[in-house]
Amino acid sequence: MAVEVLNCADGVAKTTLSRAHAASWFASREAGPALEIGHCSPPSFPARPDQPVLLSPRDVPRRKPGTPAGRIALLHAVAHIELNAVDLHWDIIARFSDVKMPIGFYDDWVKAADEESKHFNLICECLKDRGSHYGALAAHAGMWRAAEDTAEDFMGRLAVVPMVLEARGLDVTPGMIEIFRKSGEAKAVESLEVIYREEVGHVAYGSKWFNFLCGRHEKDPKVVFHALVRKYFHSTLRPPFNEEKRAEAGLPPDFYWPLTEKLE
Repeated sequence: MAVEVLNCADGVAKTTLSRAHAASWFASREAGPALEIGHCSPPSFPARPDQPVLLSPRDVPRRKPGTPAGRIALLHAVAHIELNAVDLHWDIIARFSDVKMPIGFYDDWVKAADEESKHFNLICECLKDRGSHYGALAAHAGMWRAAEDTAEDFMGRLAVVPMVLEARGLDVTPGMIEIFRKSGEAKAVESLEVIYREEVGHVAYGSKWFNFLCGRHEKDPKVVFHALVRKYFHSTLRPPFNEEKRAEAGLPPDFYWPLTEKLE
């Protein structure tokens, strides 16, 4: 199921398939024994539609969010992030299935993938209302880099993707919501508020299972987290941080503030 989603190129078809597989998973859980956890090799890079064109981060045009075109560009960037998140969550299920994990691990990441699929569709509706669509603008080509870098490191994946990249979403989303609120775009505000609320859970899943694996291997989570982020995240973390929502997701300040400093 996970690999089938990863190998589906079209965004709408991918998220439709994702939501259908998530529904099958939870229907099985409610009916009795969960579906069997199998083994299937995920692709190194998920299938993608021909559009958007993927550019180096430095080459993606910057647009001011105070303009209608700028707000479309912002929504397009969010849609791109959400579609990548769908693949990231199915990928962690497929790529590390050789590691024995409690069934709750699969519950969490199937739910996260389902929610990211919903988020993508919500933002696509917002783009449609503005006469645009996902693929109409160029997008960031570096979104999958963290997955490639951590393809053989389960704890590294948990540290960098949900606990760094998705946690960053908790920092910046309130500002995006305010941009659309000021412009009177209620549907975009409502969609972003859904994303903001549910992303806390995704960061929390990362923190929970990262700490679980640290406990399994009798390692200090904070020490391991700092080492893995410095290994795989190619920058320092940048404040300001949404400390309240990060704490709600299980990320204390002493996990991320030290990573704002460059090592000598």
